[in-house]
Amino acid sequence: MKKIILAATLLSFTIAVHAQDEEKDSKKSLFKKENLFTGGSLTASFYSGGTVLGISPTFGYSINKIIDAGVIANFIYTGEKDYVGNKYRQYVYGPGAFARIYPIKMLFVQGTFEHNFVSRTYKYAYNGPVEKDKLEVNSYLVGGGYCNGREAVGDLFFYFSIMVDLSRNINSPYIGQNQDGSLRTEPIFRTGIQVPLFQEGSSRRHRRD
Repeated sequence: MKKIILAATLLSFTIAVHAQDEEKDSKKSLFKKENLFTGGSLTASFYSGGTVLGISPTFGYSINKIIDAGVIANFIYTGEKDYVGNKYRQYVYGPGAFARIYPIKMLFVQGTFEHNFVSRTYKYAYNGPVEKDKLEVNSYLVGGGYCNGREAVGDLFFYFSIMVDLSRNINSPYIGQNQDGSLRTEPIFRTGIQVPLFQEGSSRRHRRD
């Protein structure tokens, strides 16, 4: 009887240890540091009387072979001059989050949410007064793009995207205003690079296989 109890105890202990090992392995598999990436993009938008230029560093994680997600920081300058010579300058900075879906290796669709802090200056023509203000604004960007060099998770590649802001908010750095007061959505062109972190050649080959 004692032998049976001892054997049962040892068996239970072995099963418990094995279960703990499996749980640890399962937890480890949920996060892979080699799926982390960094990089960033440049923003450029040109329209009649205005220019938008910016840089946006990124940090993210490849959830699987077709979905990337991450956070973004924006630094954007906007300059405009109307037909009578009034000048407008805007400086934007703030955080955001994005997700990209790759239906095929070289193409992606993207959604980005941004919460930006805006500092604006109006300088009226003919030595007129100068007005300044500060505000916060949300932008909801959607669009798509092309990437060169992406084969699987953990690749270094360049990309080009075109997006628009769906917010229709006059304070957005991506929304323009016509002379009659109506709003227009300006295309946002971004070109950038995605750089994998913690990569090893053997692990990349294994994931592709």
